[in-house]
Amino acid sequence: MTLPTEPAVFDGHNDVLLKLYRAGGVAAAERFVEGDDGHLDLPKARAGGFGGGFFAIFVPSAVSLDEKEEEMQQARYDLPLPDPIPQKHALEVALAQAAILFRLEELGALTICRSVADIRACLSEGRLAAILHMEGAEAIDPDLHALEALRRAGLRSLGPVWSRPTIFGEGVPFRFPSDGDTGGGLTADGIRLVRRCNQLGVMIDLSHMTMAGFWDVAKHSDAPLVATHSNAHALCPHARNLTDAQLDAIAASDGMVGLNFAVAFLRADGRMVETGLDDMLRHLDHLLDRLGETRVGLGSDFDGARVPSRIGSVAGLPALRWAMAEHGYGAVLIERICHGNWLGVLERTWGR
Repeated sequence: MTLPTEPAVFDGHNDVLLKLYRAGGVAAAERFVEGDDGHLDLPKARAGGFGGGFFAIFVPSAVSLDEKEEEMQQARYDLPLPDPIPQKHALEVALAQAAILFRLEELGALTICRSVADIRACLSEGRLAAILHMEGAEAIDPDLHALEALRRAGLRSLGPVWSRPTIFGEGVPFRFPSDGDTGGGLTADGIRLVRRCNQLGVMIDLSHMTMAGFWDVAKHSDAPLVATHSNAHALCPHARNLTDAQLDAIAASDGMVGLNFAVAFLRADGRMVETGLDDMLRHLDHLLDRLGETRVGLGSDFDGARVPSRIGSVAGLPALRWAMAEHGYGAVLIERICHGNWLGVLERTWGR
């Protein structure tokens, strides 16, 4: 049986820049073009009908990923928050990862998109579309000078926090069971950051924010509320997932949620172990019920999380398209989930 490679998937989150940064930085960019052992590269993108998405700049903490995954295989867990990262160091790493994305564009592997028109052109012409995104704003200074410069370089989406606290707010830990009521909200600097992003047309990403931070953004932002890679707390009571009240607020703002493929945020027991496509469909059903058919998309976390082996990488996206069709989703809804809804919310956020 031949699985569908259309419609193209435009995805809310990947960490391939971090992967290439760890593999040698700009010099490792050719690995993306030629094919690599991770979730996302150009050959796999073509095989799976991956049209592009949000390419995240992420400054890593000095933590053992193996130890984190082992902890998250338990019935209950609460991983300590990593220490804050100094802004100077974070900016150096952020610029190095941005340079990798620029190099990928030089190699013809993708096009950095600064407008929805750019994304539509890429999708229609079969070119990989990339949004420069920042997951955690450690690299941004209190005066927001770095924000202004990065925006001119192409930054169009920003999450004020990951898990670590920043000068702008606090993030949620890897904690199960829990909700996101784990810490404080936006600081005064965080409120200024949100308002300036609104003025610049930079999308604010709510994934990983505390519940208090979420409601602060809802209060101070005039843009649609967007969580690029988050799931339903009602189905998986993890601190990183969104409650129904939060989903209702996103719907009221005409915002958007991208389904996170990470198994621990899909499974009802919150464990970082294998799961199937049925769990993904359960979350999609719930998100569609709370948000409506025009506000749900995909936010895989490719190259940043363990995903169901039935998908495995971007090359496995046809299995998800097939599962959605078998589940009863029509062609129009599947196209909206795959990319149409992301283009819509970006038009409402960026204004073009």
